[in-house]
Amino acid sequence: MRMIFRCDPNLADHLPRPVPARSALPDWLRDMPANAHSEIHGRGIRTVKQCPPFVDAMAYGVMILLPCDVAVERGAFSWDWKIPEPATEGHPRAPLSFHVAAQFAGAPFANGGRAALKFNSFWTIELEEGWSLFATHPVNRDDLPFRLVSGLVDADRFHDGGINFPAVWTRPDFSGVLPKGTPVAQCFAVPRDNLQLVFESLDEAHQKAYAQTVAEVLAKPGVYRKRFRARRGRLTV
Repeated sequence: MRMIFRCDPNLADHLPRPVPARSALPDWLRDMPANAHSEIHGRGIRTVKQCPPFVDAMAYGVMILLPCDVAVERGAFSWDWKIPEPATEGHPRAPLSFHVAAQFAGAPFANGGRAALKFNSFWTIELEEGWSLFATHPVNRDDLPFRLVSGLVDADRFHDGGINFPAVWTRPDFSGVLPKGTPVAQCFAVPRDNLQLVFESLDEAHQKAYAQTVAEVLAKPGVYRKRFRARRGRLTV
């Protein structure tokens, strides 16, 4: 399955390319100890760093990166990004634009009447027939001072215009710099096939398998990783 990214020819040398999400894991995860003492258990326990579903979710798909440093001073955003004039008509030059508050009034993520950010896209994204692009906040990244609004785009059809990424700024007291290369959106290719939902009661064989699986998982570490976790292929560029 190919995911094709295209950018304006005049900006090709000025833009960070989207990267495999596994290469953009945060420092706090890398620095986290694999084990920690639990007062409740009275012993050492494994941290989420040893939880494959937690890490695999963060490492899955592709990360879209902020193209330049953005300075933030209590809700005011600025940047000094000198790039050539794009060759493509209607192409953005600013890393950010905004959605007015009226566009999401009544939504649970409404930001106290403040405008929402829009991370402008400098890449078009094309997927193969029958696939859509699911864009969401970088998984488990509550350390970022914004929260991306998730969206689904039929990128097998819509691929000649940029896909922008709206977000709510969650740290009104933040002052500092959002550095170039900050992950702003995590993207997955998802099939558009209709789901068929099937509901069954556990028969005797499935009850036995359930009990055995749970007992093995509780008895020793690494059972899921060694027996059930699928091997993941590397993304090719």
